[in-house]
Amino acid sequence: MVLPIVIYGDPVLRKVGEEIDKDYPGLEQFIKDMFETMYKANGVGLAAPQVGKAIRLFIVDTKPFTEGDDEDDDEEFTPEQKKELVAFKKIFINAKILNEEGEEWAFSEGCLSIPKIRENVNRMPDIEIEYYDEKFKKHVEKYSGVIARVIQHEYDHIEGKLFTDKISPFKRKMLSGKLKDISIGKITADYKTKVYRPKK
Repeated sequence: MVLPIVIYGDPVLRKVGEEIDKDYPGLEQFIKDMFETMYKANGVGLAAPQVGKAIRLFIVDTKPFTEGDDEDDDEEFTPEQKKELVAFKKIFINAKILNEEGEEWAFSEGCLSIPKIRENVNRMPDIEIEYYDEKFKKHVEKYSGVIARVIQHEYDHIEGKLFTDKISPFKRKMLSGKLKDISIGKITADYKTKVYRPKK
């Protein structure tokens, strides 16, 4: 089932996700729904808060990057980055980034919860992450480059952070009008979305 993607301005995007266990209600179906939702929106990653659940769960599938059919076809990869871009599909539960290192590098990022906006974001290229898979087997793994960046972006979501938090205050001010329009549903996406409506 395709779920509506929560749009910028919804408080759930600012909540730190709670850890879950293997008995979390409907977990297997929820993960299937997340993948279906992500593919329908042409994304390469999706975190549970983006579909309204403040839990520590996110998914990644970089296959669209390798095929060049992602939401924006203007990605410019260096030859080294293209070598890194293998089809990478994984489920991360209760993830914790243990270490980030290396020289920060900029790359244009977008977000399904912030449609029509892309900005360069600086991130460290190498990470070490601890997480559980869908069978609740624990892993500690290292990733680099573009794969690490996708993981970092989704990890930010379960920490209540957005990529726009990482751009300069000047750029955020320049985008403030667009962000406000997104938050009230004035900017539409070509996938199913949900705009936050505060209860009066």
